[in-house]
Amino acid sequence: MFSFINWNIDPEIFAVGSVSIRWYGLLFASGFLFGQRIMAHIFKVEKVEESLLDSLLLTMVISTVLGARIGHFAFYEPSVFMNDPLQVIMPPFAGLASHGALIGILLALLVYSRTQKMHFFWLTDRMVIVAALGGFFIRLGNLMNSEIVGKVTDVPWAFLFLRNTEFLPVYPRHPAQLYEALSCLVLFGVLYFLWNRFRGQTPQGMLLSIFIIWVFGLRFLFEYLKENQEAFEAGLPFNMGQILSIPAVLLGVGILIYSLSNKNKAIWYN
Repeated sequence: MFSFINWNIDPEIFAVGSVSIRWYGLLFASGFLFGQRIMAHIFKVEKVEESLLDSLLLTMVISTVLGARIGHFAFYEPSVFMNDPLQVIMPPFAGLASHGALIGILLALLVYSRTQKMHFFWLTDRMVIVAALGGFFIRLGNLMNSEIVGKVTDVPWAFLFLRNTEFLPVYPRHPAQLYEALSCLVLFGVLYFLWNRFRGQTPQGMLLSIFIIWVFGLRFLFEYLKENQEAFEAGLPFNMGQILSIPAVLLGVGILIYSLSNKNKAIWYN
């Protein structure tokens, strides 16, 4: 049997004057760093022009942050758009929504694929491999921040989030961030295996559909174990994370049907 885990990690690693280095920022950046190396390997194996990597990385960074920020305020704090719209693009970038990131990334990759004359589904099928790994790092960052905590529970692996001041007094809670992090890590392994073993046989769009259905299908279920992020969600039959996950899963199912019915050849260029 496990005992409750006292989680008392300082979100700040160190500070130099007014500049602080935090675990969340380091882990967030790690997702892009490792993702860039994985995509370099994929491009090399599939004989894609490696010169495209830098612009692809920049596209992913901008679309992820901007999409997640706009999504957060659009879905959770819409009044900010009217009262202080500059807050959306100004640091410290507190508040990121994964559903907004999905929309931002897909739109950006659609534009990118057209300008670079690449197949959209070929590109997204590779990008979701690194996106899954990025999701792992981001949820670990949430854990280090003691945020997005789970509901009170008596399971033996429950965490006591001693630095979380949003929900007091401190009770043992589900480490919901860790659940999602591990699910993303498993997904990364599954997607990489499928690409590595069957990339010449997998219909375009298949890996993208698996990613969307897996991430947001599990997100819908994990929300039952998490505290609501905003007060207005208390009166809803489903919280905002669940409401947004339903169309995301339907999108994934639609892409899966398209993928299985078309079975386009897996080439990267138009």
